[in-house]
Amino acid sequence: MTKPIKLALVGRPNVGKSALFNRICKKRIAIVDEAEGVTRDRLYADADFFGKPFEVIDTGGINPQSEVLFQEEIRRQAEIAIVEADIIVMVVDATVGITALDEFVARLLLRTGKHLVLAANKIDDLAKMELIYPFYSLGISKIVGVSATHNFQIAELLEEAFKDVVLPEEETTPTNSIRIAIVGRPNVGKSTLVNYLLNEERCVVSPIPGTTRDSVDIELSVGEDRFMLIDTAGIRRKGAEHDVVEKFAAVRTERALERADVCILIVDAERGITTQEKRIAHDIEAKGKGCILLFNKWDLVKGFRMEHCRKSFEIDTPFLNHCPILFVSGKTGRNLEGLFKTVKEVDEQQNRRITTGQLNKFVEKAIQKYHPPMLDGKRLRIFYLAQVDVQPPRFVLFVNNPKLMVETYKKYLIHQFRDTYGFLGAPIQFFLKGRSVKEEKPQDSAPTSEHETSLLSENEEFVFEEELGEEALNKLDPSYF
Repeated sequence: MTKPIKLALVGRPNVGKSALFNRICKKRIAIVDEAEGVTRDRLYADADFFGKPFEVIDTGGINPQSEVLFQEEIRRQAEIAIVEADIIVMVVDATVGITALDEFVARLLLRTGKHLVLAANKIDDLAKMELIYPFYSLGISKIVGVSATHNFQIAELLEEAFKDVVLPEEETTPTNSIRIAIVGRPNVGKSTLVNYLLNEERCVVSPIPGTTRDSVDIELSVGEDRFMLIDTAGIRRKGAEHDVVEKFAAVRTERALERADVCILIVDAERGITTQEKRIAHDIEAKGKGCILLFNKWDLVKGFRMEHCRKSFEIDTPFLNHCPILFVSGKTGRNLEGLFKTVKEVDEQQNRRITTGQLNKFVEKAIQKYHPPMLDGKRLRIFYLAQVDVQPPRFVLFVNNPKLMVETYKKYLIHQFRDTYGFLGAPIQFFLKGRSVKEEKPQDSAPTSEHETSLLSENEEFVFEEELGEEALNKLDPSYF
């Protein structure tokens, strides 16, 4: 596979690097705000120049004298991006003019000897183009006036940046990587885990909660398998989001959950699982994503055995008992050797299909073991069960009357289904479809050993016929009806 050309956006704080990054990749990936130091980690995104692919890198603002938190770490991240980039675009604020920091950054970049272009940002139209001329004193010969906000001369900037640079042809081979979202409360070790898995300082790490703000996508190969790690901002309670940047970070995390195939929910092993982690787990389940529980910082836990902690967790949170649990240390790498094998297994379980014949045999055995209870002289009859979708696995149970499915019998079927088929780490969505009134027969109230089943985790609810879309039903083979 051809290595993509990398273009890095570098400059002092608050000149519009993140806005330009979003404009080039045509997606709202980076958080844009007037405050200094919003961008901390290196952000990567795929883009194209007239059909030719390249990779664009956003960096934090370089300011050695700044008192903003993590300034040293932000500068280190920018320096790494400068080293690995093939093309560097220095971004300045044309409306402010040249500053001492611009001169510092320009000297730093000129020493690299790499292909360098200066983007004079915040030039909204040609009438303001004379603002670029003072910047020639920085020693950079290629200067383009642009506006990231108004999409002005972005194509011209890329044309200048890629002049005399041979871009690889567009990739035709699909990557098929498994997307893994690393989620959890603030300061549980998400970025530390990512850095250990990559064996590099890819994300800024500190003991201060809320260090990570953007969702950082990182590709990783393990043997012949490809993964996409998504490091996310810590998920806070809604009332604990104090400023607009934290709210943007929460939105990015929500989108990361939607994009992911499998979510790794990290729990601080010293504190145990909290109400917030339970809320996050419910959210993962509701979005239909596979879930793996990682109890991080296990190297700091003393006087407790893993078996005892696992048993306590299973008793406290039975609705997560189908999720694999690993007790690890993202700092030392303890017990992380089997993580990607577990991720693959959960992903395979989400894409698993069970034939209607197998499902109906399961239902028959479940009913023979424990019949549905009578309600007002009527008993639930189950005609058959069929799978209609994967990722997450979705099933439809055809019954005489969905209202006859009581909570206790639902839980019984859930447990029987999990015991039979497992679906490790995978949420299961189950729908009931009832027979119309004109189809009902008097014998529906009689005892039956027909087929019936219910699945999903215990926190999930059954939905009635009108809530099941026709699209899902149409996926059933017509012969089933």
